[in-house]
Amino acid sequence: MPRIAVLTSGGDAPGMNAAVWAIIKLGAANGVEIVGVERGYDGLIDGEFRPLTRATAGGLVPVPGIAWLAGTGGTFLGSTRCARFLTPEGRKAAADRLTGAGIDALVVIGGNGSLTGAHRLAAETATTLVGIPASIDNDVGGTTDALGVDTALNTILEACDRISDTARSHHRAFIIEVMGRRSGYLAMAAGVAATADAVLLPEQPKTSGEILDQLEGLIRASFAPERDKRRLLIVKAEGVPIPTIQLASDLEERVADLDDVSVRASVLGHLVRGGRPTYQDRMLAGRLALAAITALGDGHSDVMTAWSSPMGTPTIDTSVTLVPLAAMIEETKAMLDGSSEVVRRRVRLLREVQGVLAL
Repeated sequence: MPRIAVLTSGGDAPGMNAAVWAIIKLGAANGVEIVGVERGYDGLIDGEFRPLTRATAGGLVPVPGIAWLAGTGGTFLGSTRCARFLTPEGRKAAADRLTGAGIDALVVIGGNGSLTGAHRLAAETATTLVGIPASIDNDVGGTTDALGVDTALNTILEACDRISDTARSHHRAFIIEVMGRRSGYLAMAAGVAATADAVLLPEQPKTSGEILDQLEGLIRASFAPERDKRRLLIVKAEGVPIPTIQLASDLEERVADLDDVSVRASVLGHLVRGGRPTYQDRMLAGRLALAAITALGDGHSDVMTAWSSPMGTPTIDTSVTLVPLAAMIEETKAMLDGSSEVVRRRVRLLREVQGVLAL
């Protein structure tokens, strides 16, 4: 009987559990034993496997007690940052564990760092594997969306709406920092949806002085007597280097002459990563998992299932393609250094609406 292992790696993302559950169900339906790897690549090196399907008289079924998976956030298999896996010796130890456990293939669910590690494992040890992109930052090259992005955006949007209630009540300007590392996607998408007055992105580099000048001017114009504006909302990506609390403090000093106007900061932090996955993330998890299991059955390896991507090999699902992990790595580098057309297009679009946001 074929055996497939599945692991989650890197930062947790809503939808990871839904993808694991889909893999369990698809494996059982196709007579494929599914094994979970606990604690990501660390657990793979240490051989921490747990059965996720079991044999019955009627065939394979999921093991008891995990039917709740699809509707939960985080990752029940656990995840770590694994320094050992960064070395060829660590990757060989991981491959040896798979072979020793009689495992035929591996599904890796994670972000660009985890999928880069998967590519190296496949290239160096001939391990058969497929990746599923999962990162709230949406910084995985070659896919329009990754697991967790939609849930994170909805969480940010709810926080912006709640903070806006307070801002309107007290005539305040709020700076809200959201996660995203070096990618400003969450800040841009949530800022537009929340009708923010400004969005600060690492893809639009500015000095601290330029940012302060821009935002001071925005506050003065927005709270001018002829405007009946009671709330100002600025969404800032964590990749913008000026500290958010310091930015709010400096701005408040600059506009101290304005009556009844204050500036506050709120750093959402890890709040953005948790929570029950939305419909969109559960649907995405199921379809990417189906493509992953099908790809392994068709003999593919060293690829990632990608959503609505212009690159890659088509699958039976017209919205999903198989993108080589090597191509994902190159496109991710381009996204993070700003040379990707995807990032350039995002920045152009934001530039077009900046004047509109401030109205």
